[in-house]
Amino acid sequence: MAISFSRPLALSQGDPAGVGPDITLLAWMRRRELGLPPFVFIGDPDVLALRAKLLGLTVAIRETDCANANDVFADALPVLPIAAGIGVVAGEPHVATAKATIAAIETAVSLTISGEALGVVTNPIAKSVLYESGFPFPGHTEFLADLAARATGQAAMPVMMLAGPKLRTIPVTIHIPLKDVPQALTAELIVETCRIADADLRRRFGIEQPRLAIAGLNPHAGEDGTIGKEDEAIIKPAIQFLRSEGINAIGPLPADTMFHDEARARYDVAICMYHDQALIPAKALGFDDSVNVTLGLPFVRTSPDHGTAFGIAGKGLAREGSLVAALKLAGHLGRTVEGRL
Repeated sequence: MAISFSRPLALSQGDPAGVGPDITLLAWMRRRELGLPPFVFIGDPDVLALRAKLLGLTVAIRETDCANANDVFADALPVLPIAAGIGVVAGEPHVATAKATIAAIETAVSLTISGEALGVVTNPIAKSVLYESGFPFPGHTEFLADLAARATGQAAMPVMMLAGPKLRTIPVTIHIPLKDVPQALTAELIVETCRIADADLRRRFGIEQPRLAIAGLNPHAGEDGTIGKEDEAIIKPAIQFLRSEGINAIGPLPADTMFHDEARARYDVAICMYHDQALIPAKALGFDDSVNVTLGLPFVRTSPDHGTAFGIAGKGLAREGSLVAALKLAGHLGRTVEGRL
């Protein structure tokens, strides 16, 4: 039986020269087969039309607003138009499109916070292109947190989670050089990250008693302080504090033995100390169907777990699996939160 959705998801265009248009078109074409929740694409309809022609796809594209997107979705790909700012060539990013890329994200967030959209799904952006335009945020996640704070008046701490069918992982530190991780890592940061993870796994994912497996920083989780001191001095006290608050946290665990089948059965999310410690196992176990989920925001946000892939944009090589998974998860999470309001 098909699931009905009262509101569409707001899908931002990402960088229009990347694979965002490709995977959007491919996902919409499989909407009935996969039972996708309805979405409205926020971006340039001409970019979609040209990309469809380049890929040899027949897709009806209709400009509309968010309120009518659900009615349009069955027969045409609904688009809330924002002009790209330049003629877009697949695989050739240009700084002139940055303003539209940013506006698409802002619009998706505004529609979701106002209650017109069920959640935000973001196509991949090229941070270097946005930086060239003066974009002041490290990436999508920090920008979304700023938009949330401006809209609600309350600061938000975003937490990045990669969620796949076999594994969920969260990096405590994200886009910083590896050499800076030990200085950035604090017990307070670990505790706050785990609090947000615990709360959102309960509220959005419906897990009554989330089990958090916390990785060590050093090989063998420091080997009792003989291979680095951070595990004993920072991570272990954070875990003890979390347990005193009633959060089911275990560790620090050696990261090299956390991700095999038997180990994964013992926890609901792996809390990792740095970017690659979390993302390598997540992508190895589910590259095509893992989803980037931002926890700690006052709205649902998901994204494919891959980048813009300029090298294959417009060539018929892009796969829509991760976007499909992001749309499905955003629909599920949006309905879960909606049902508890």
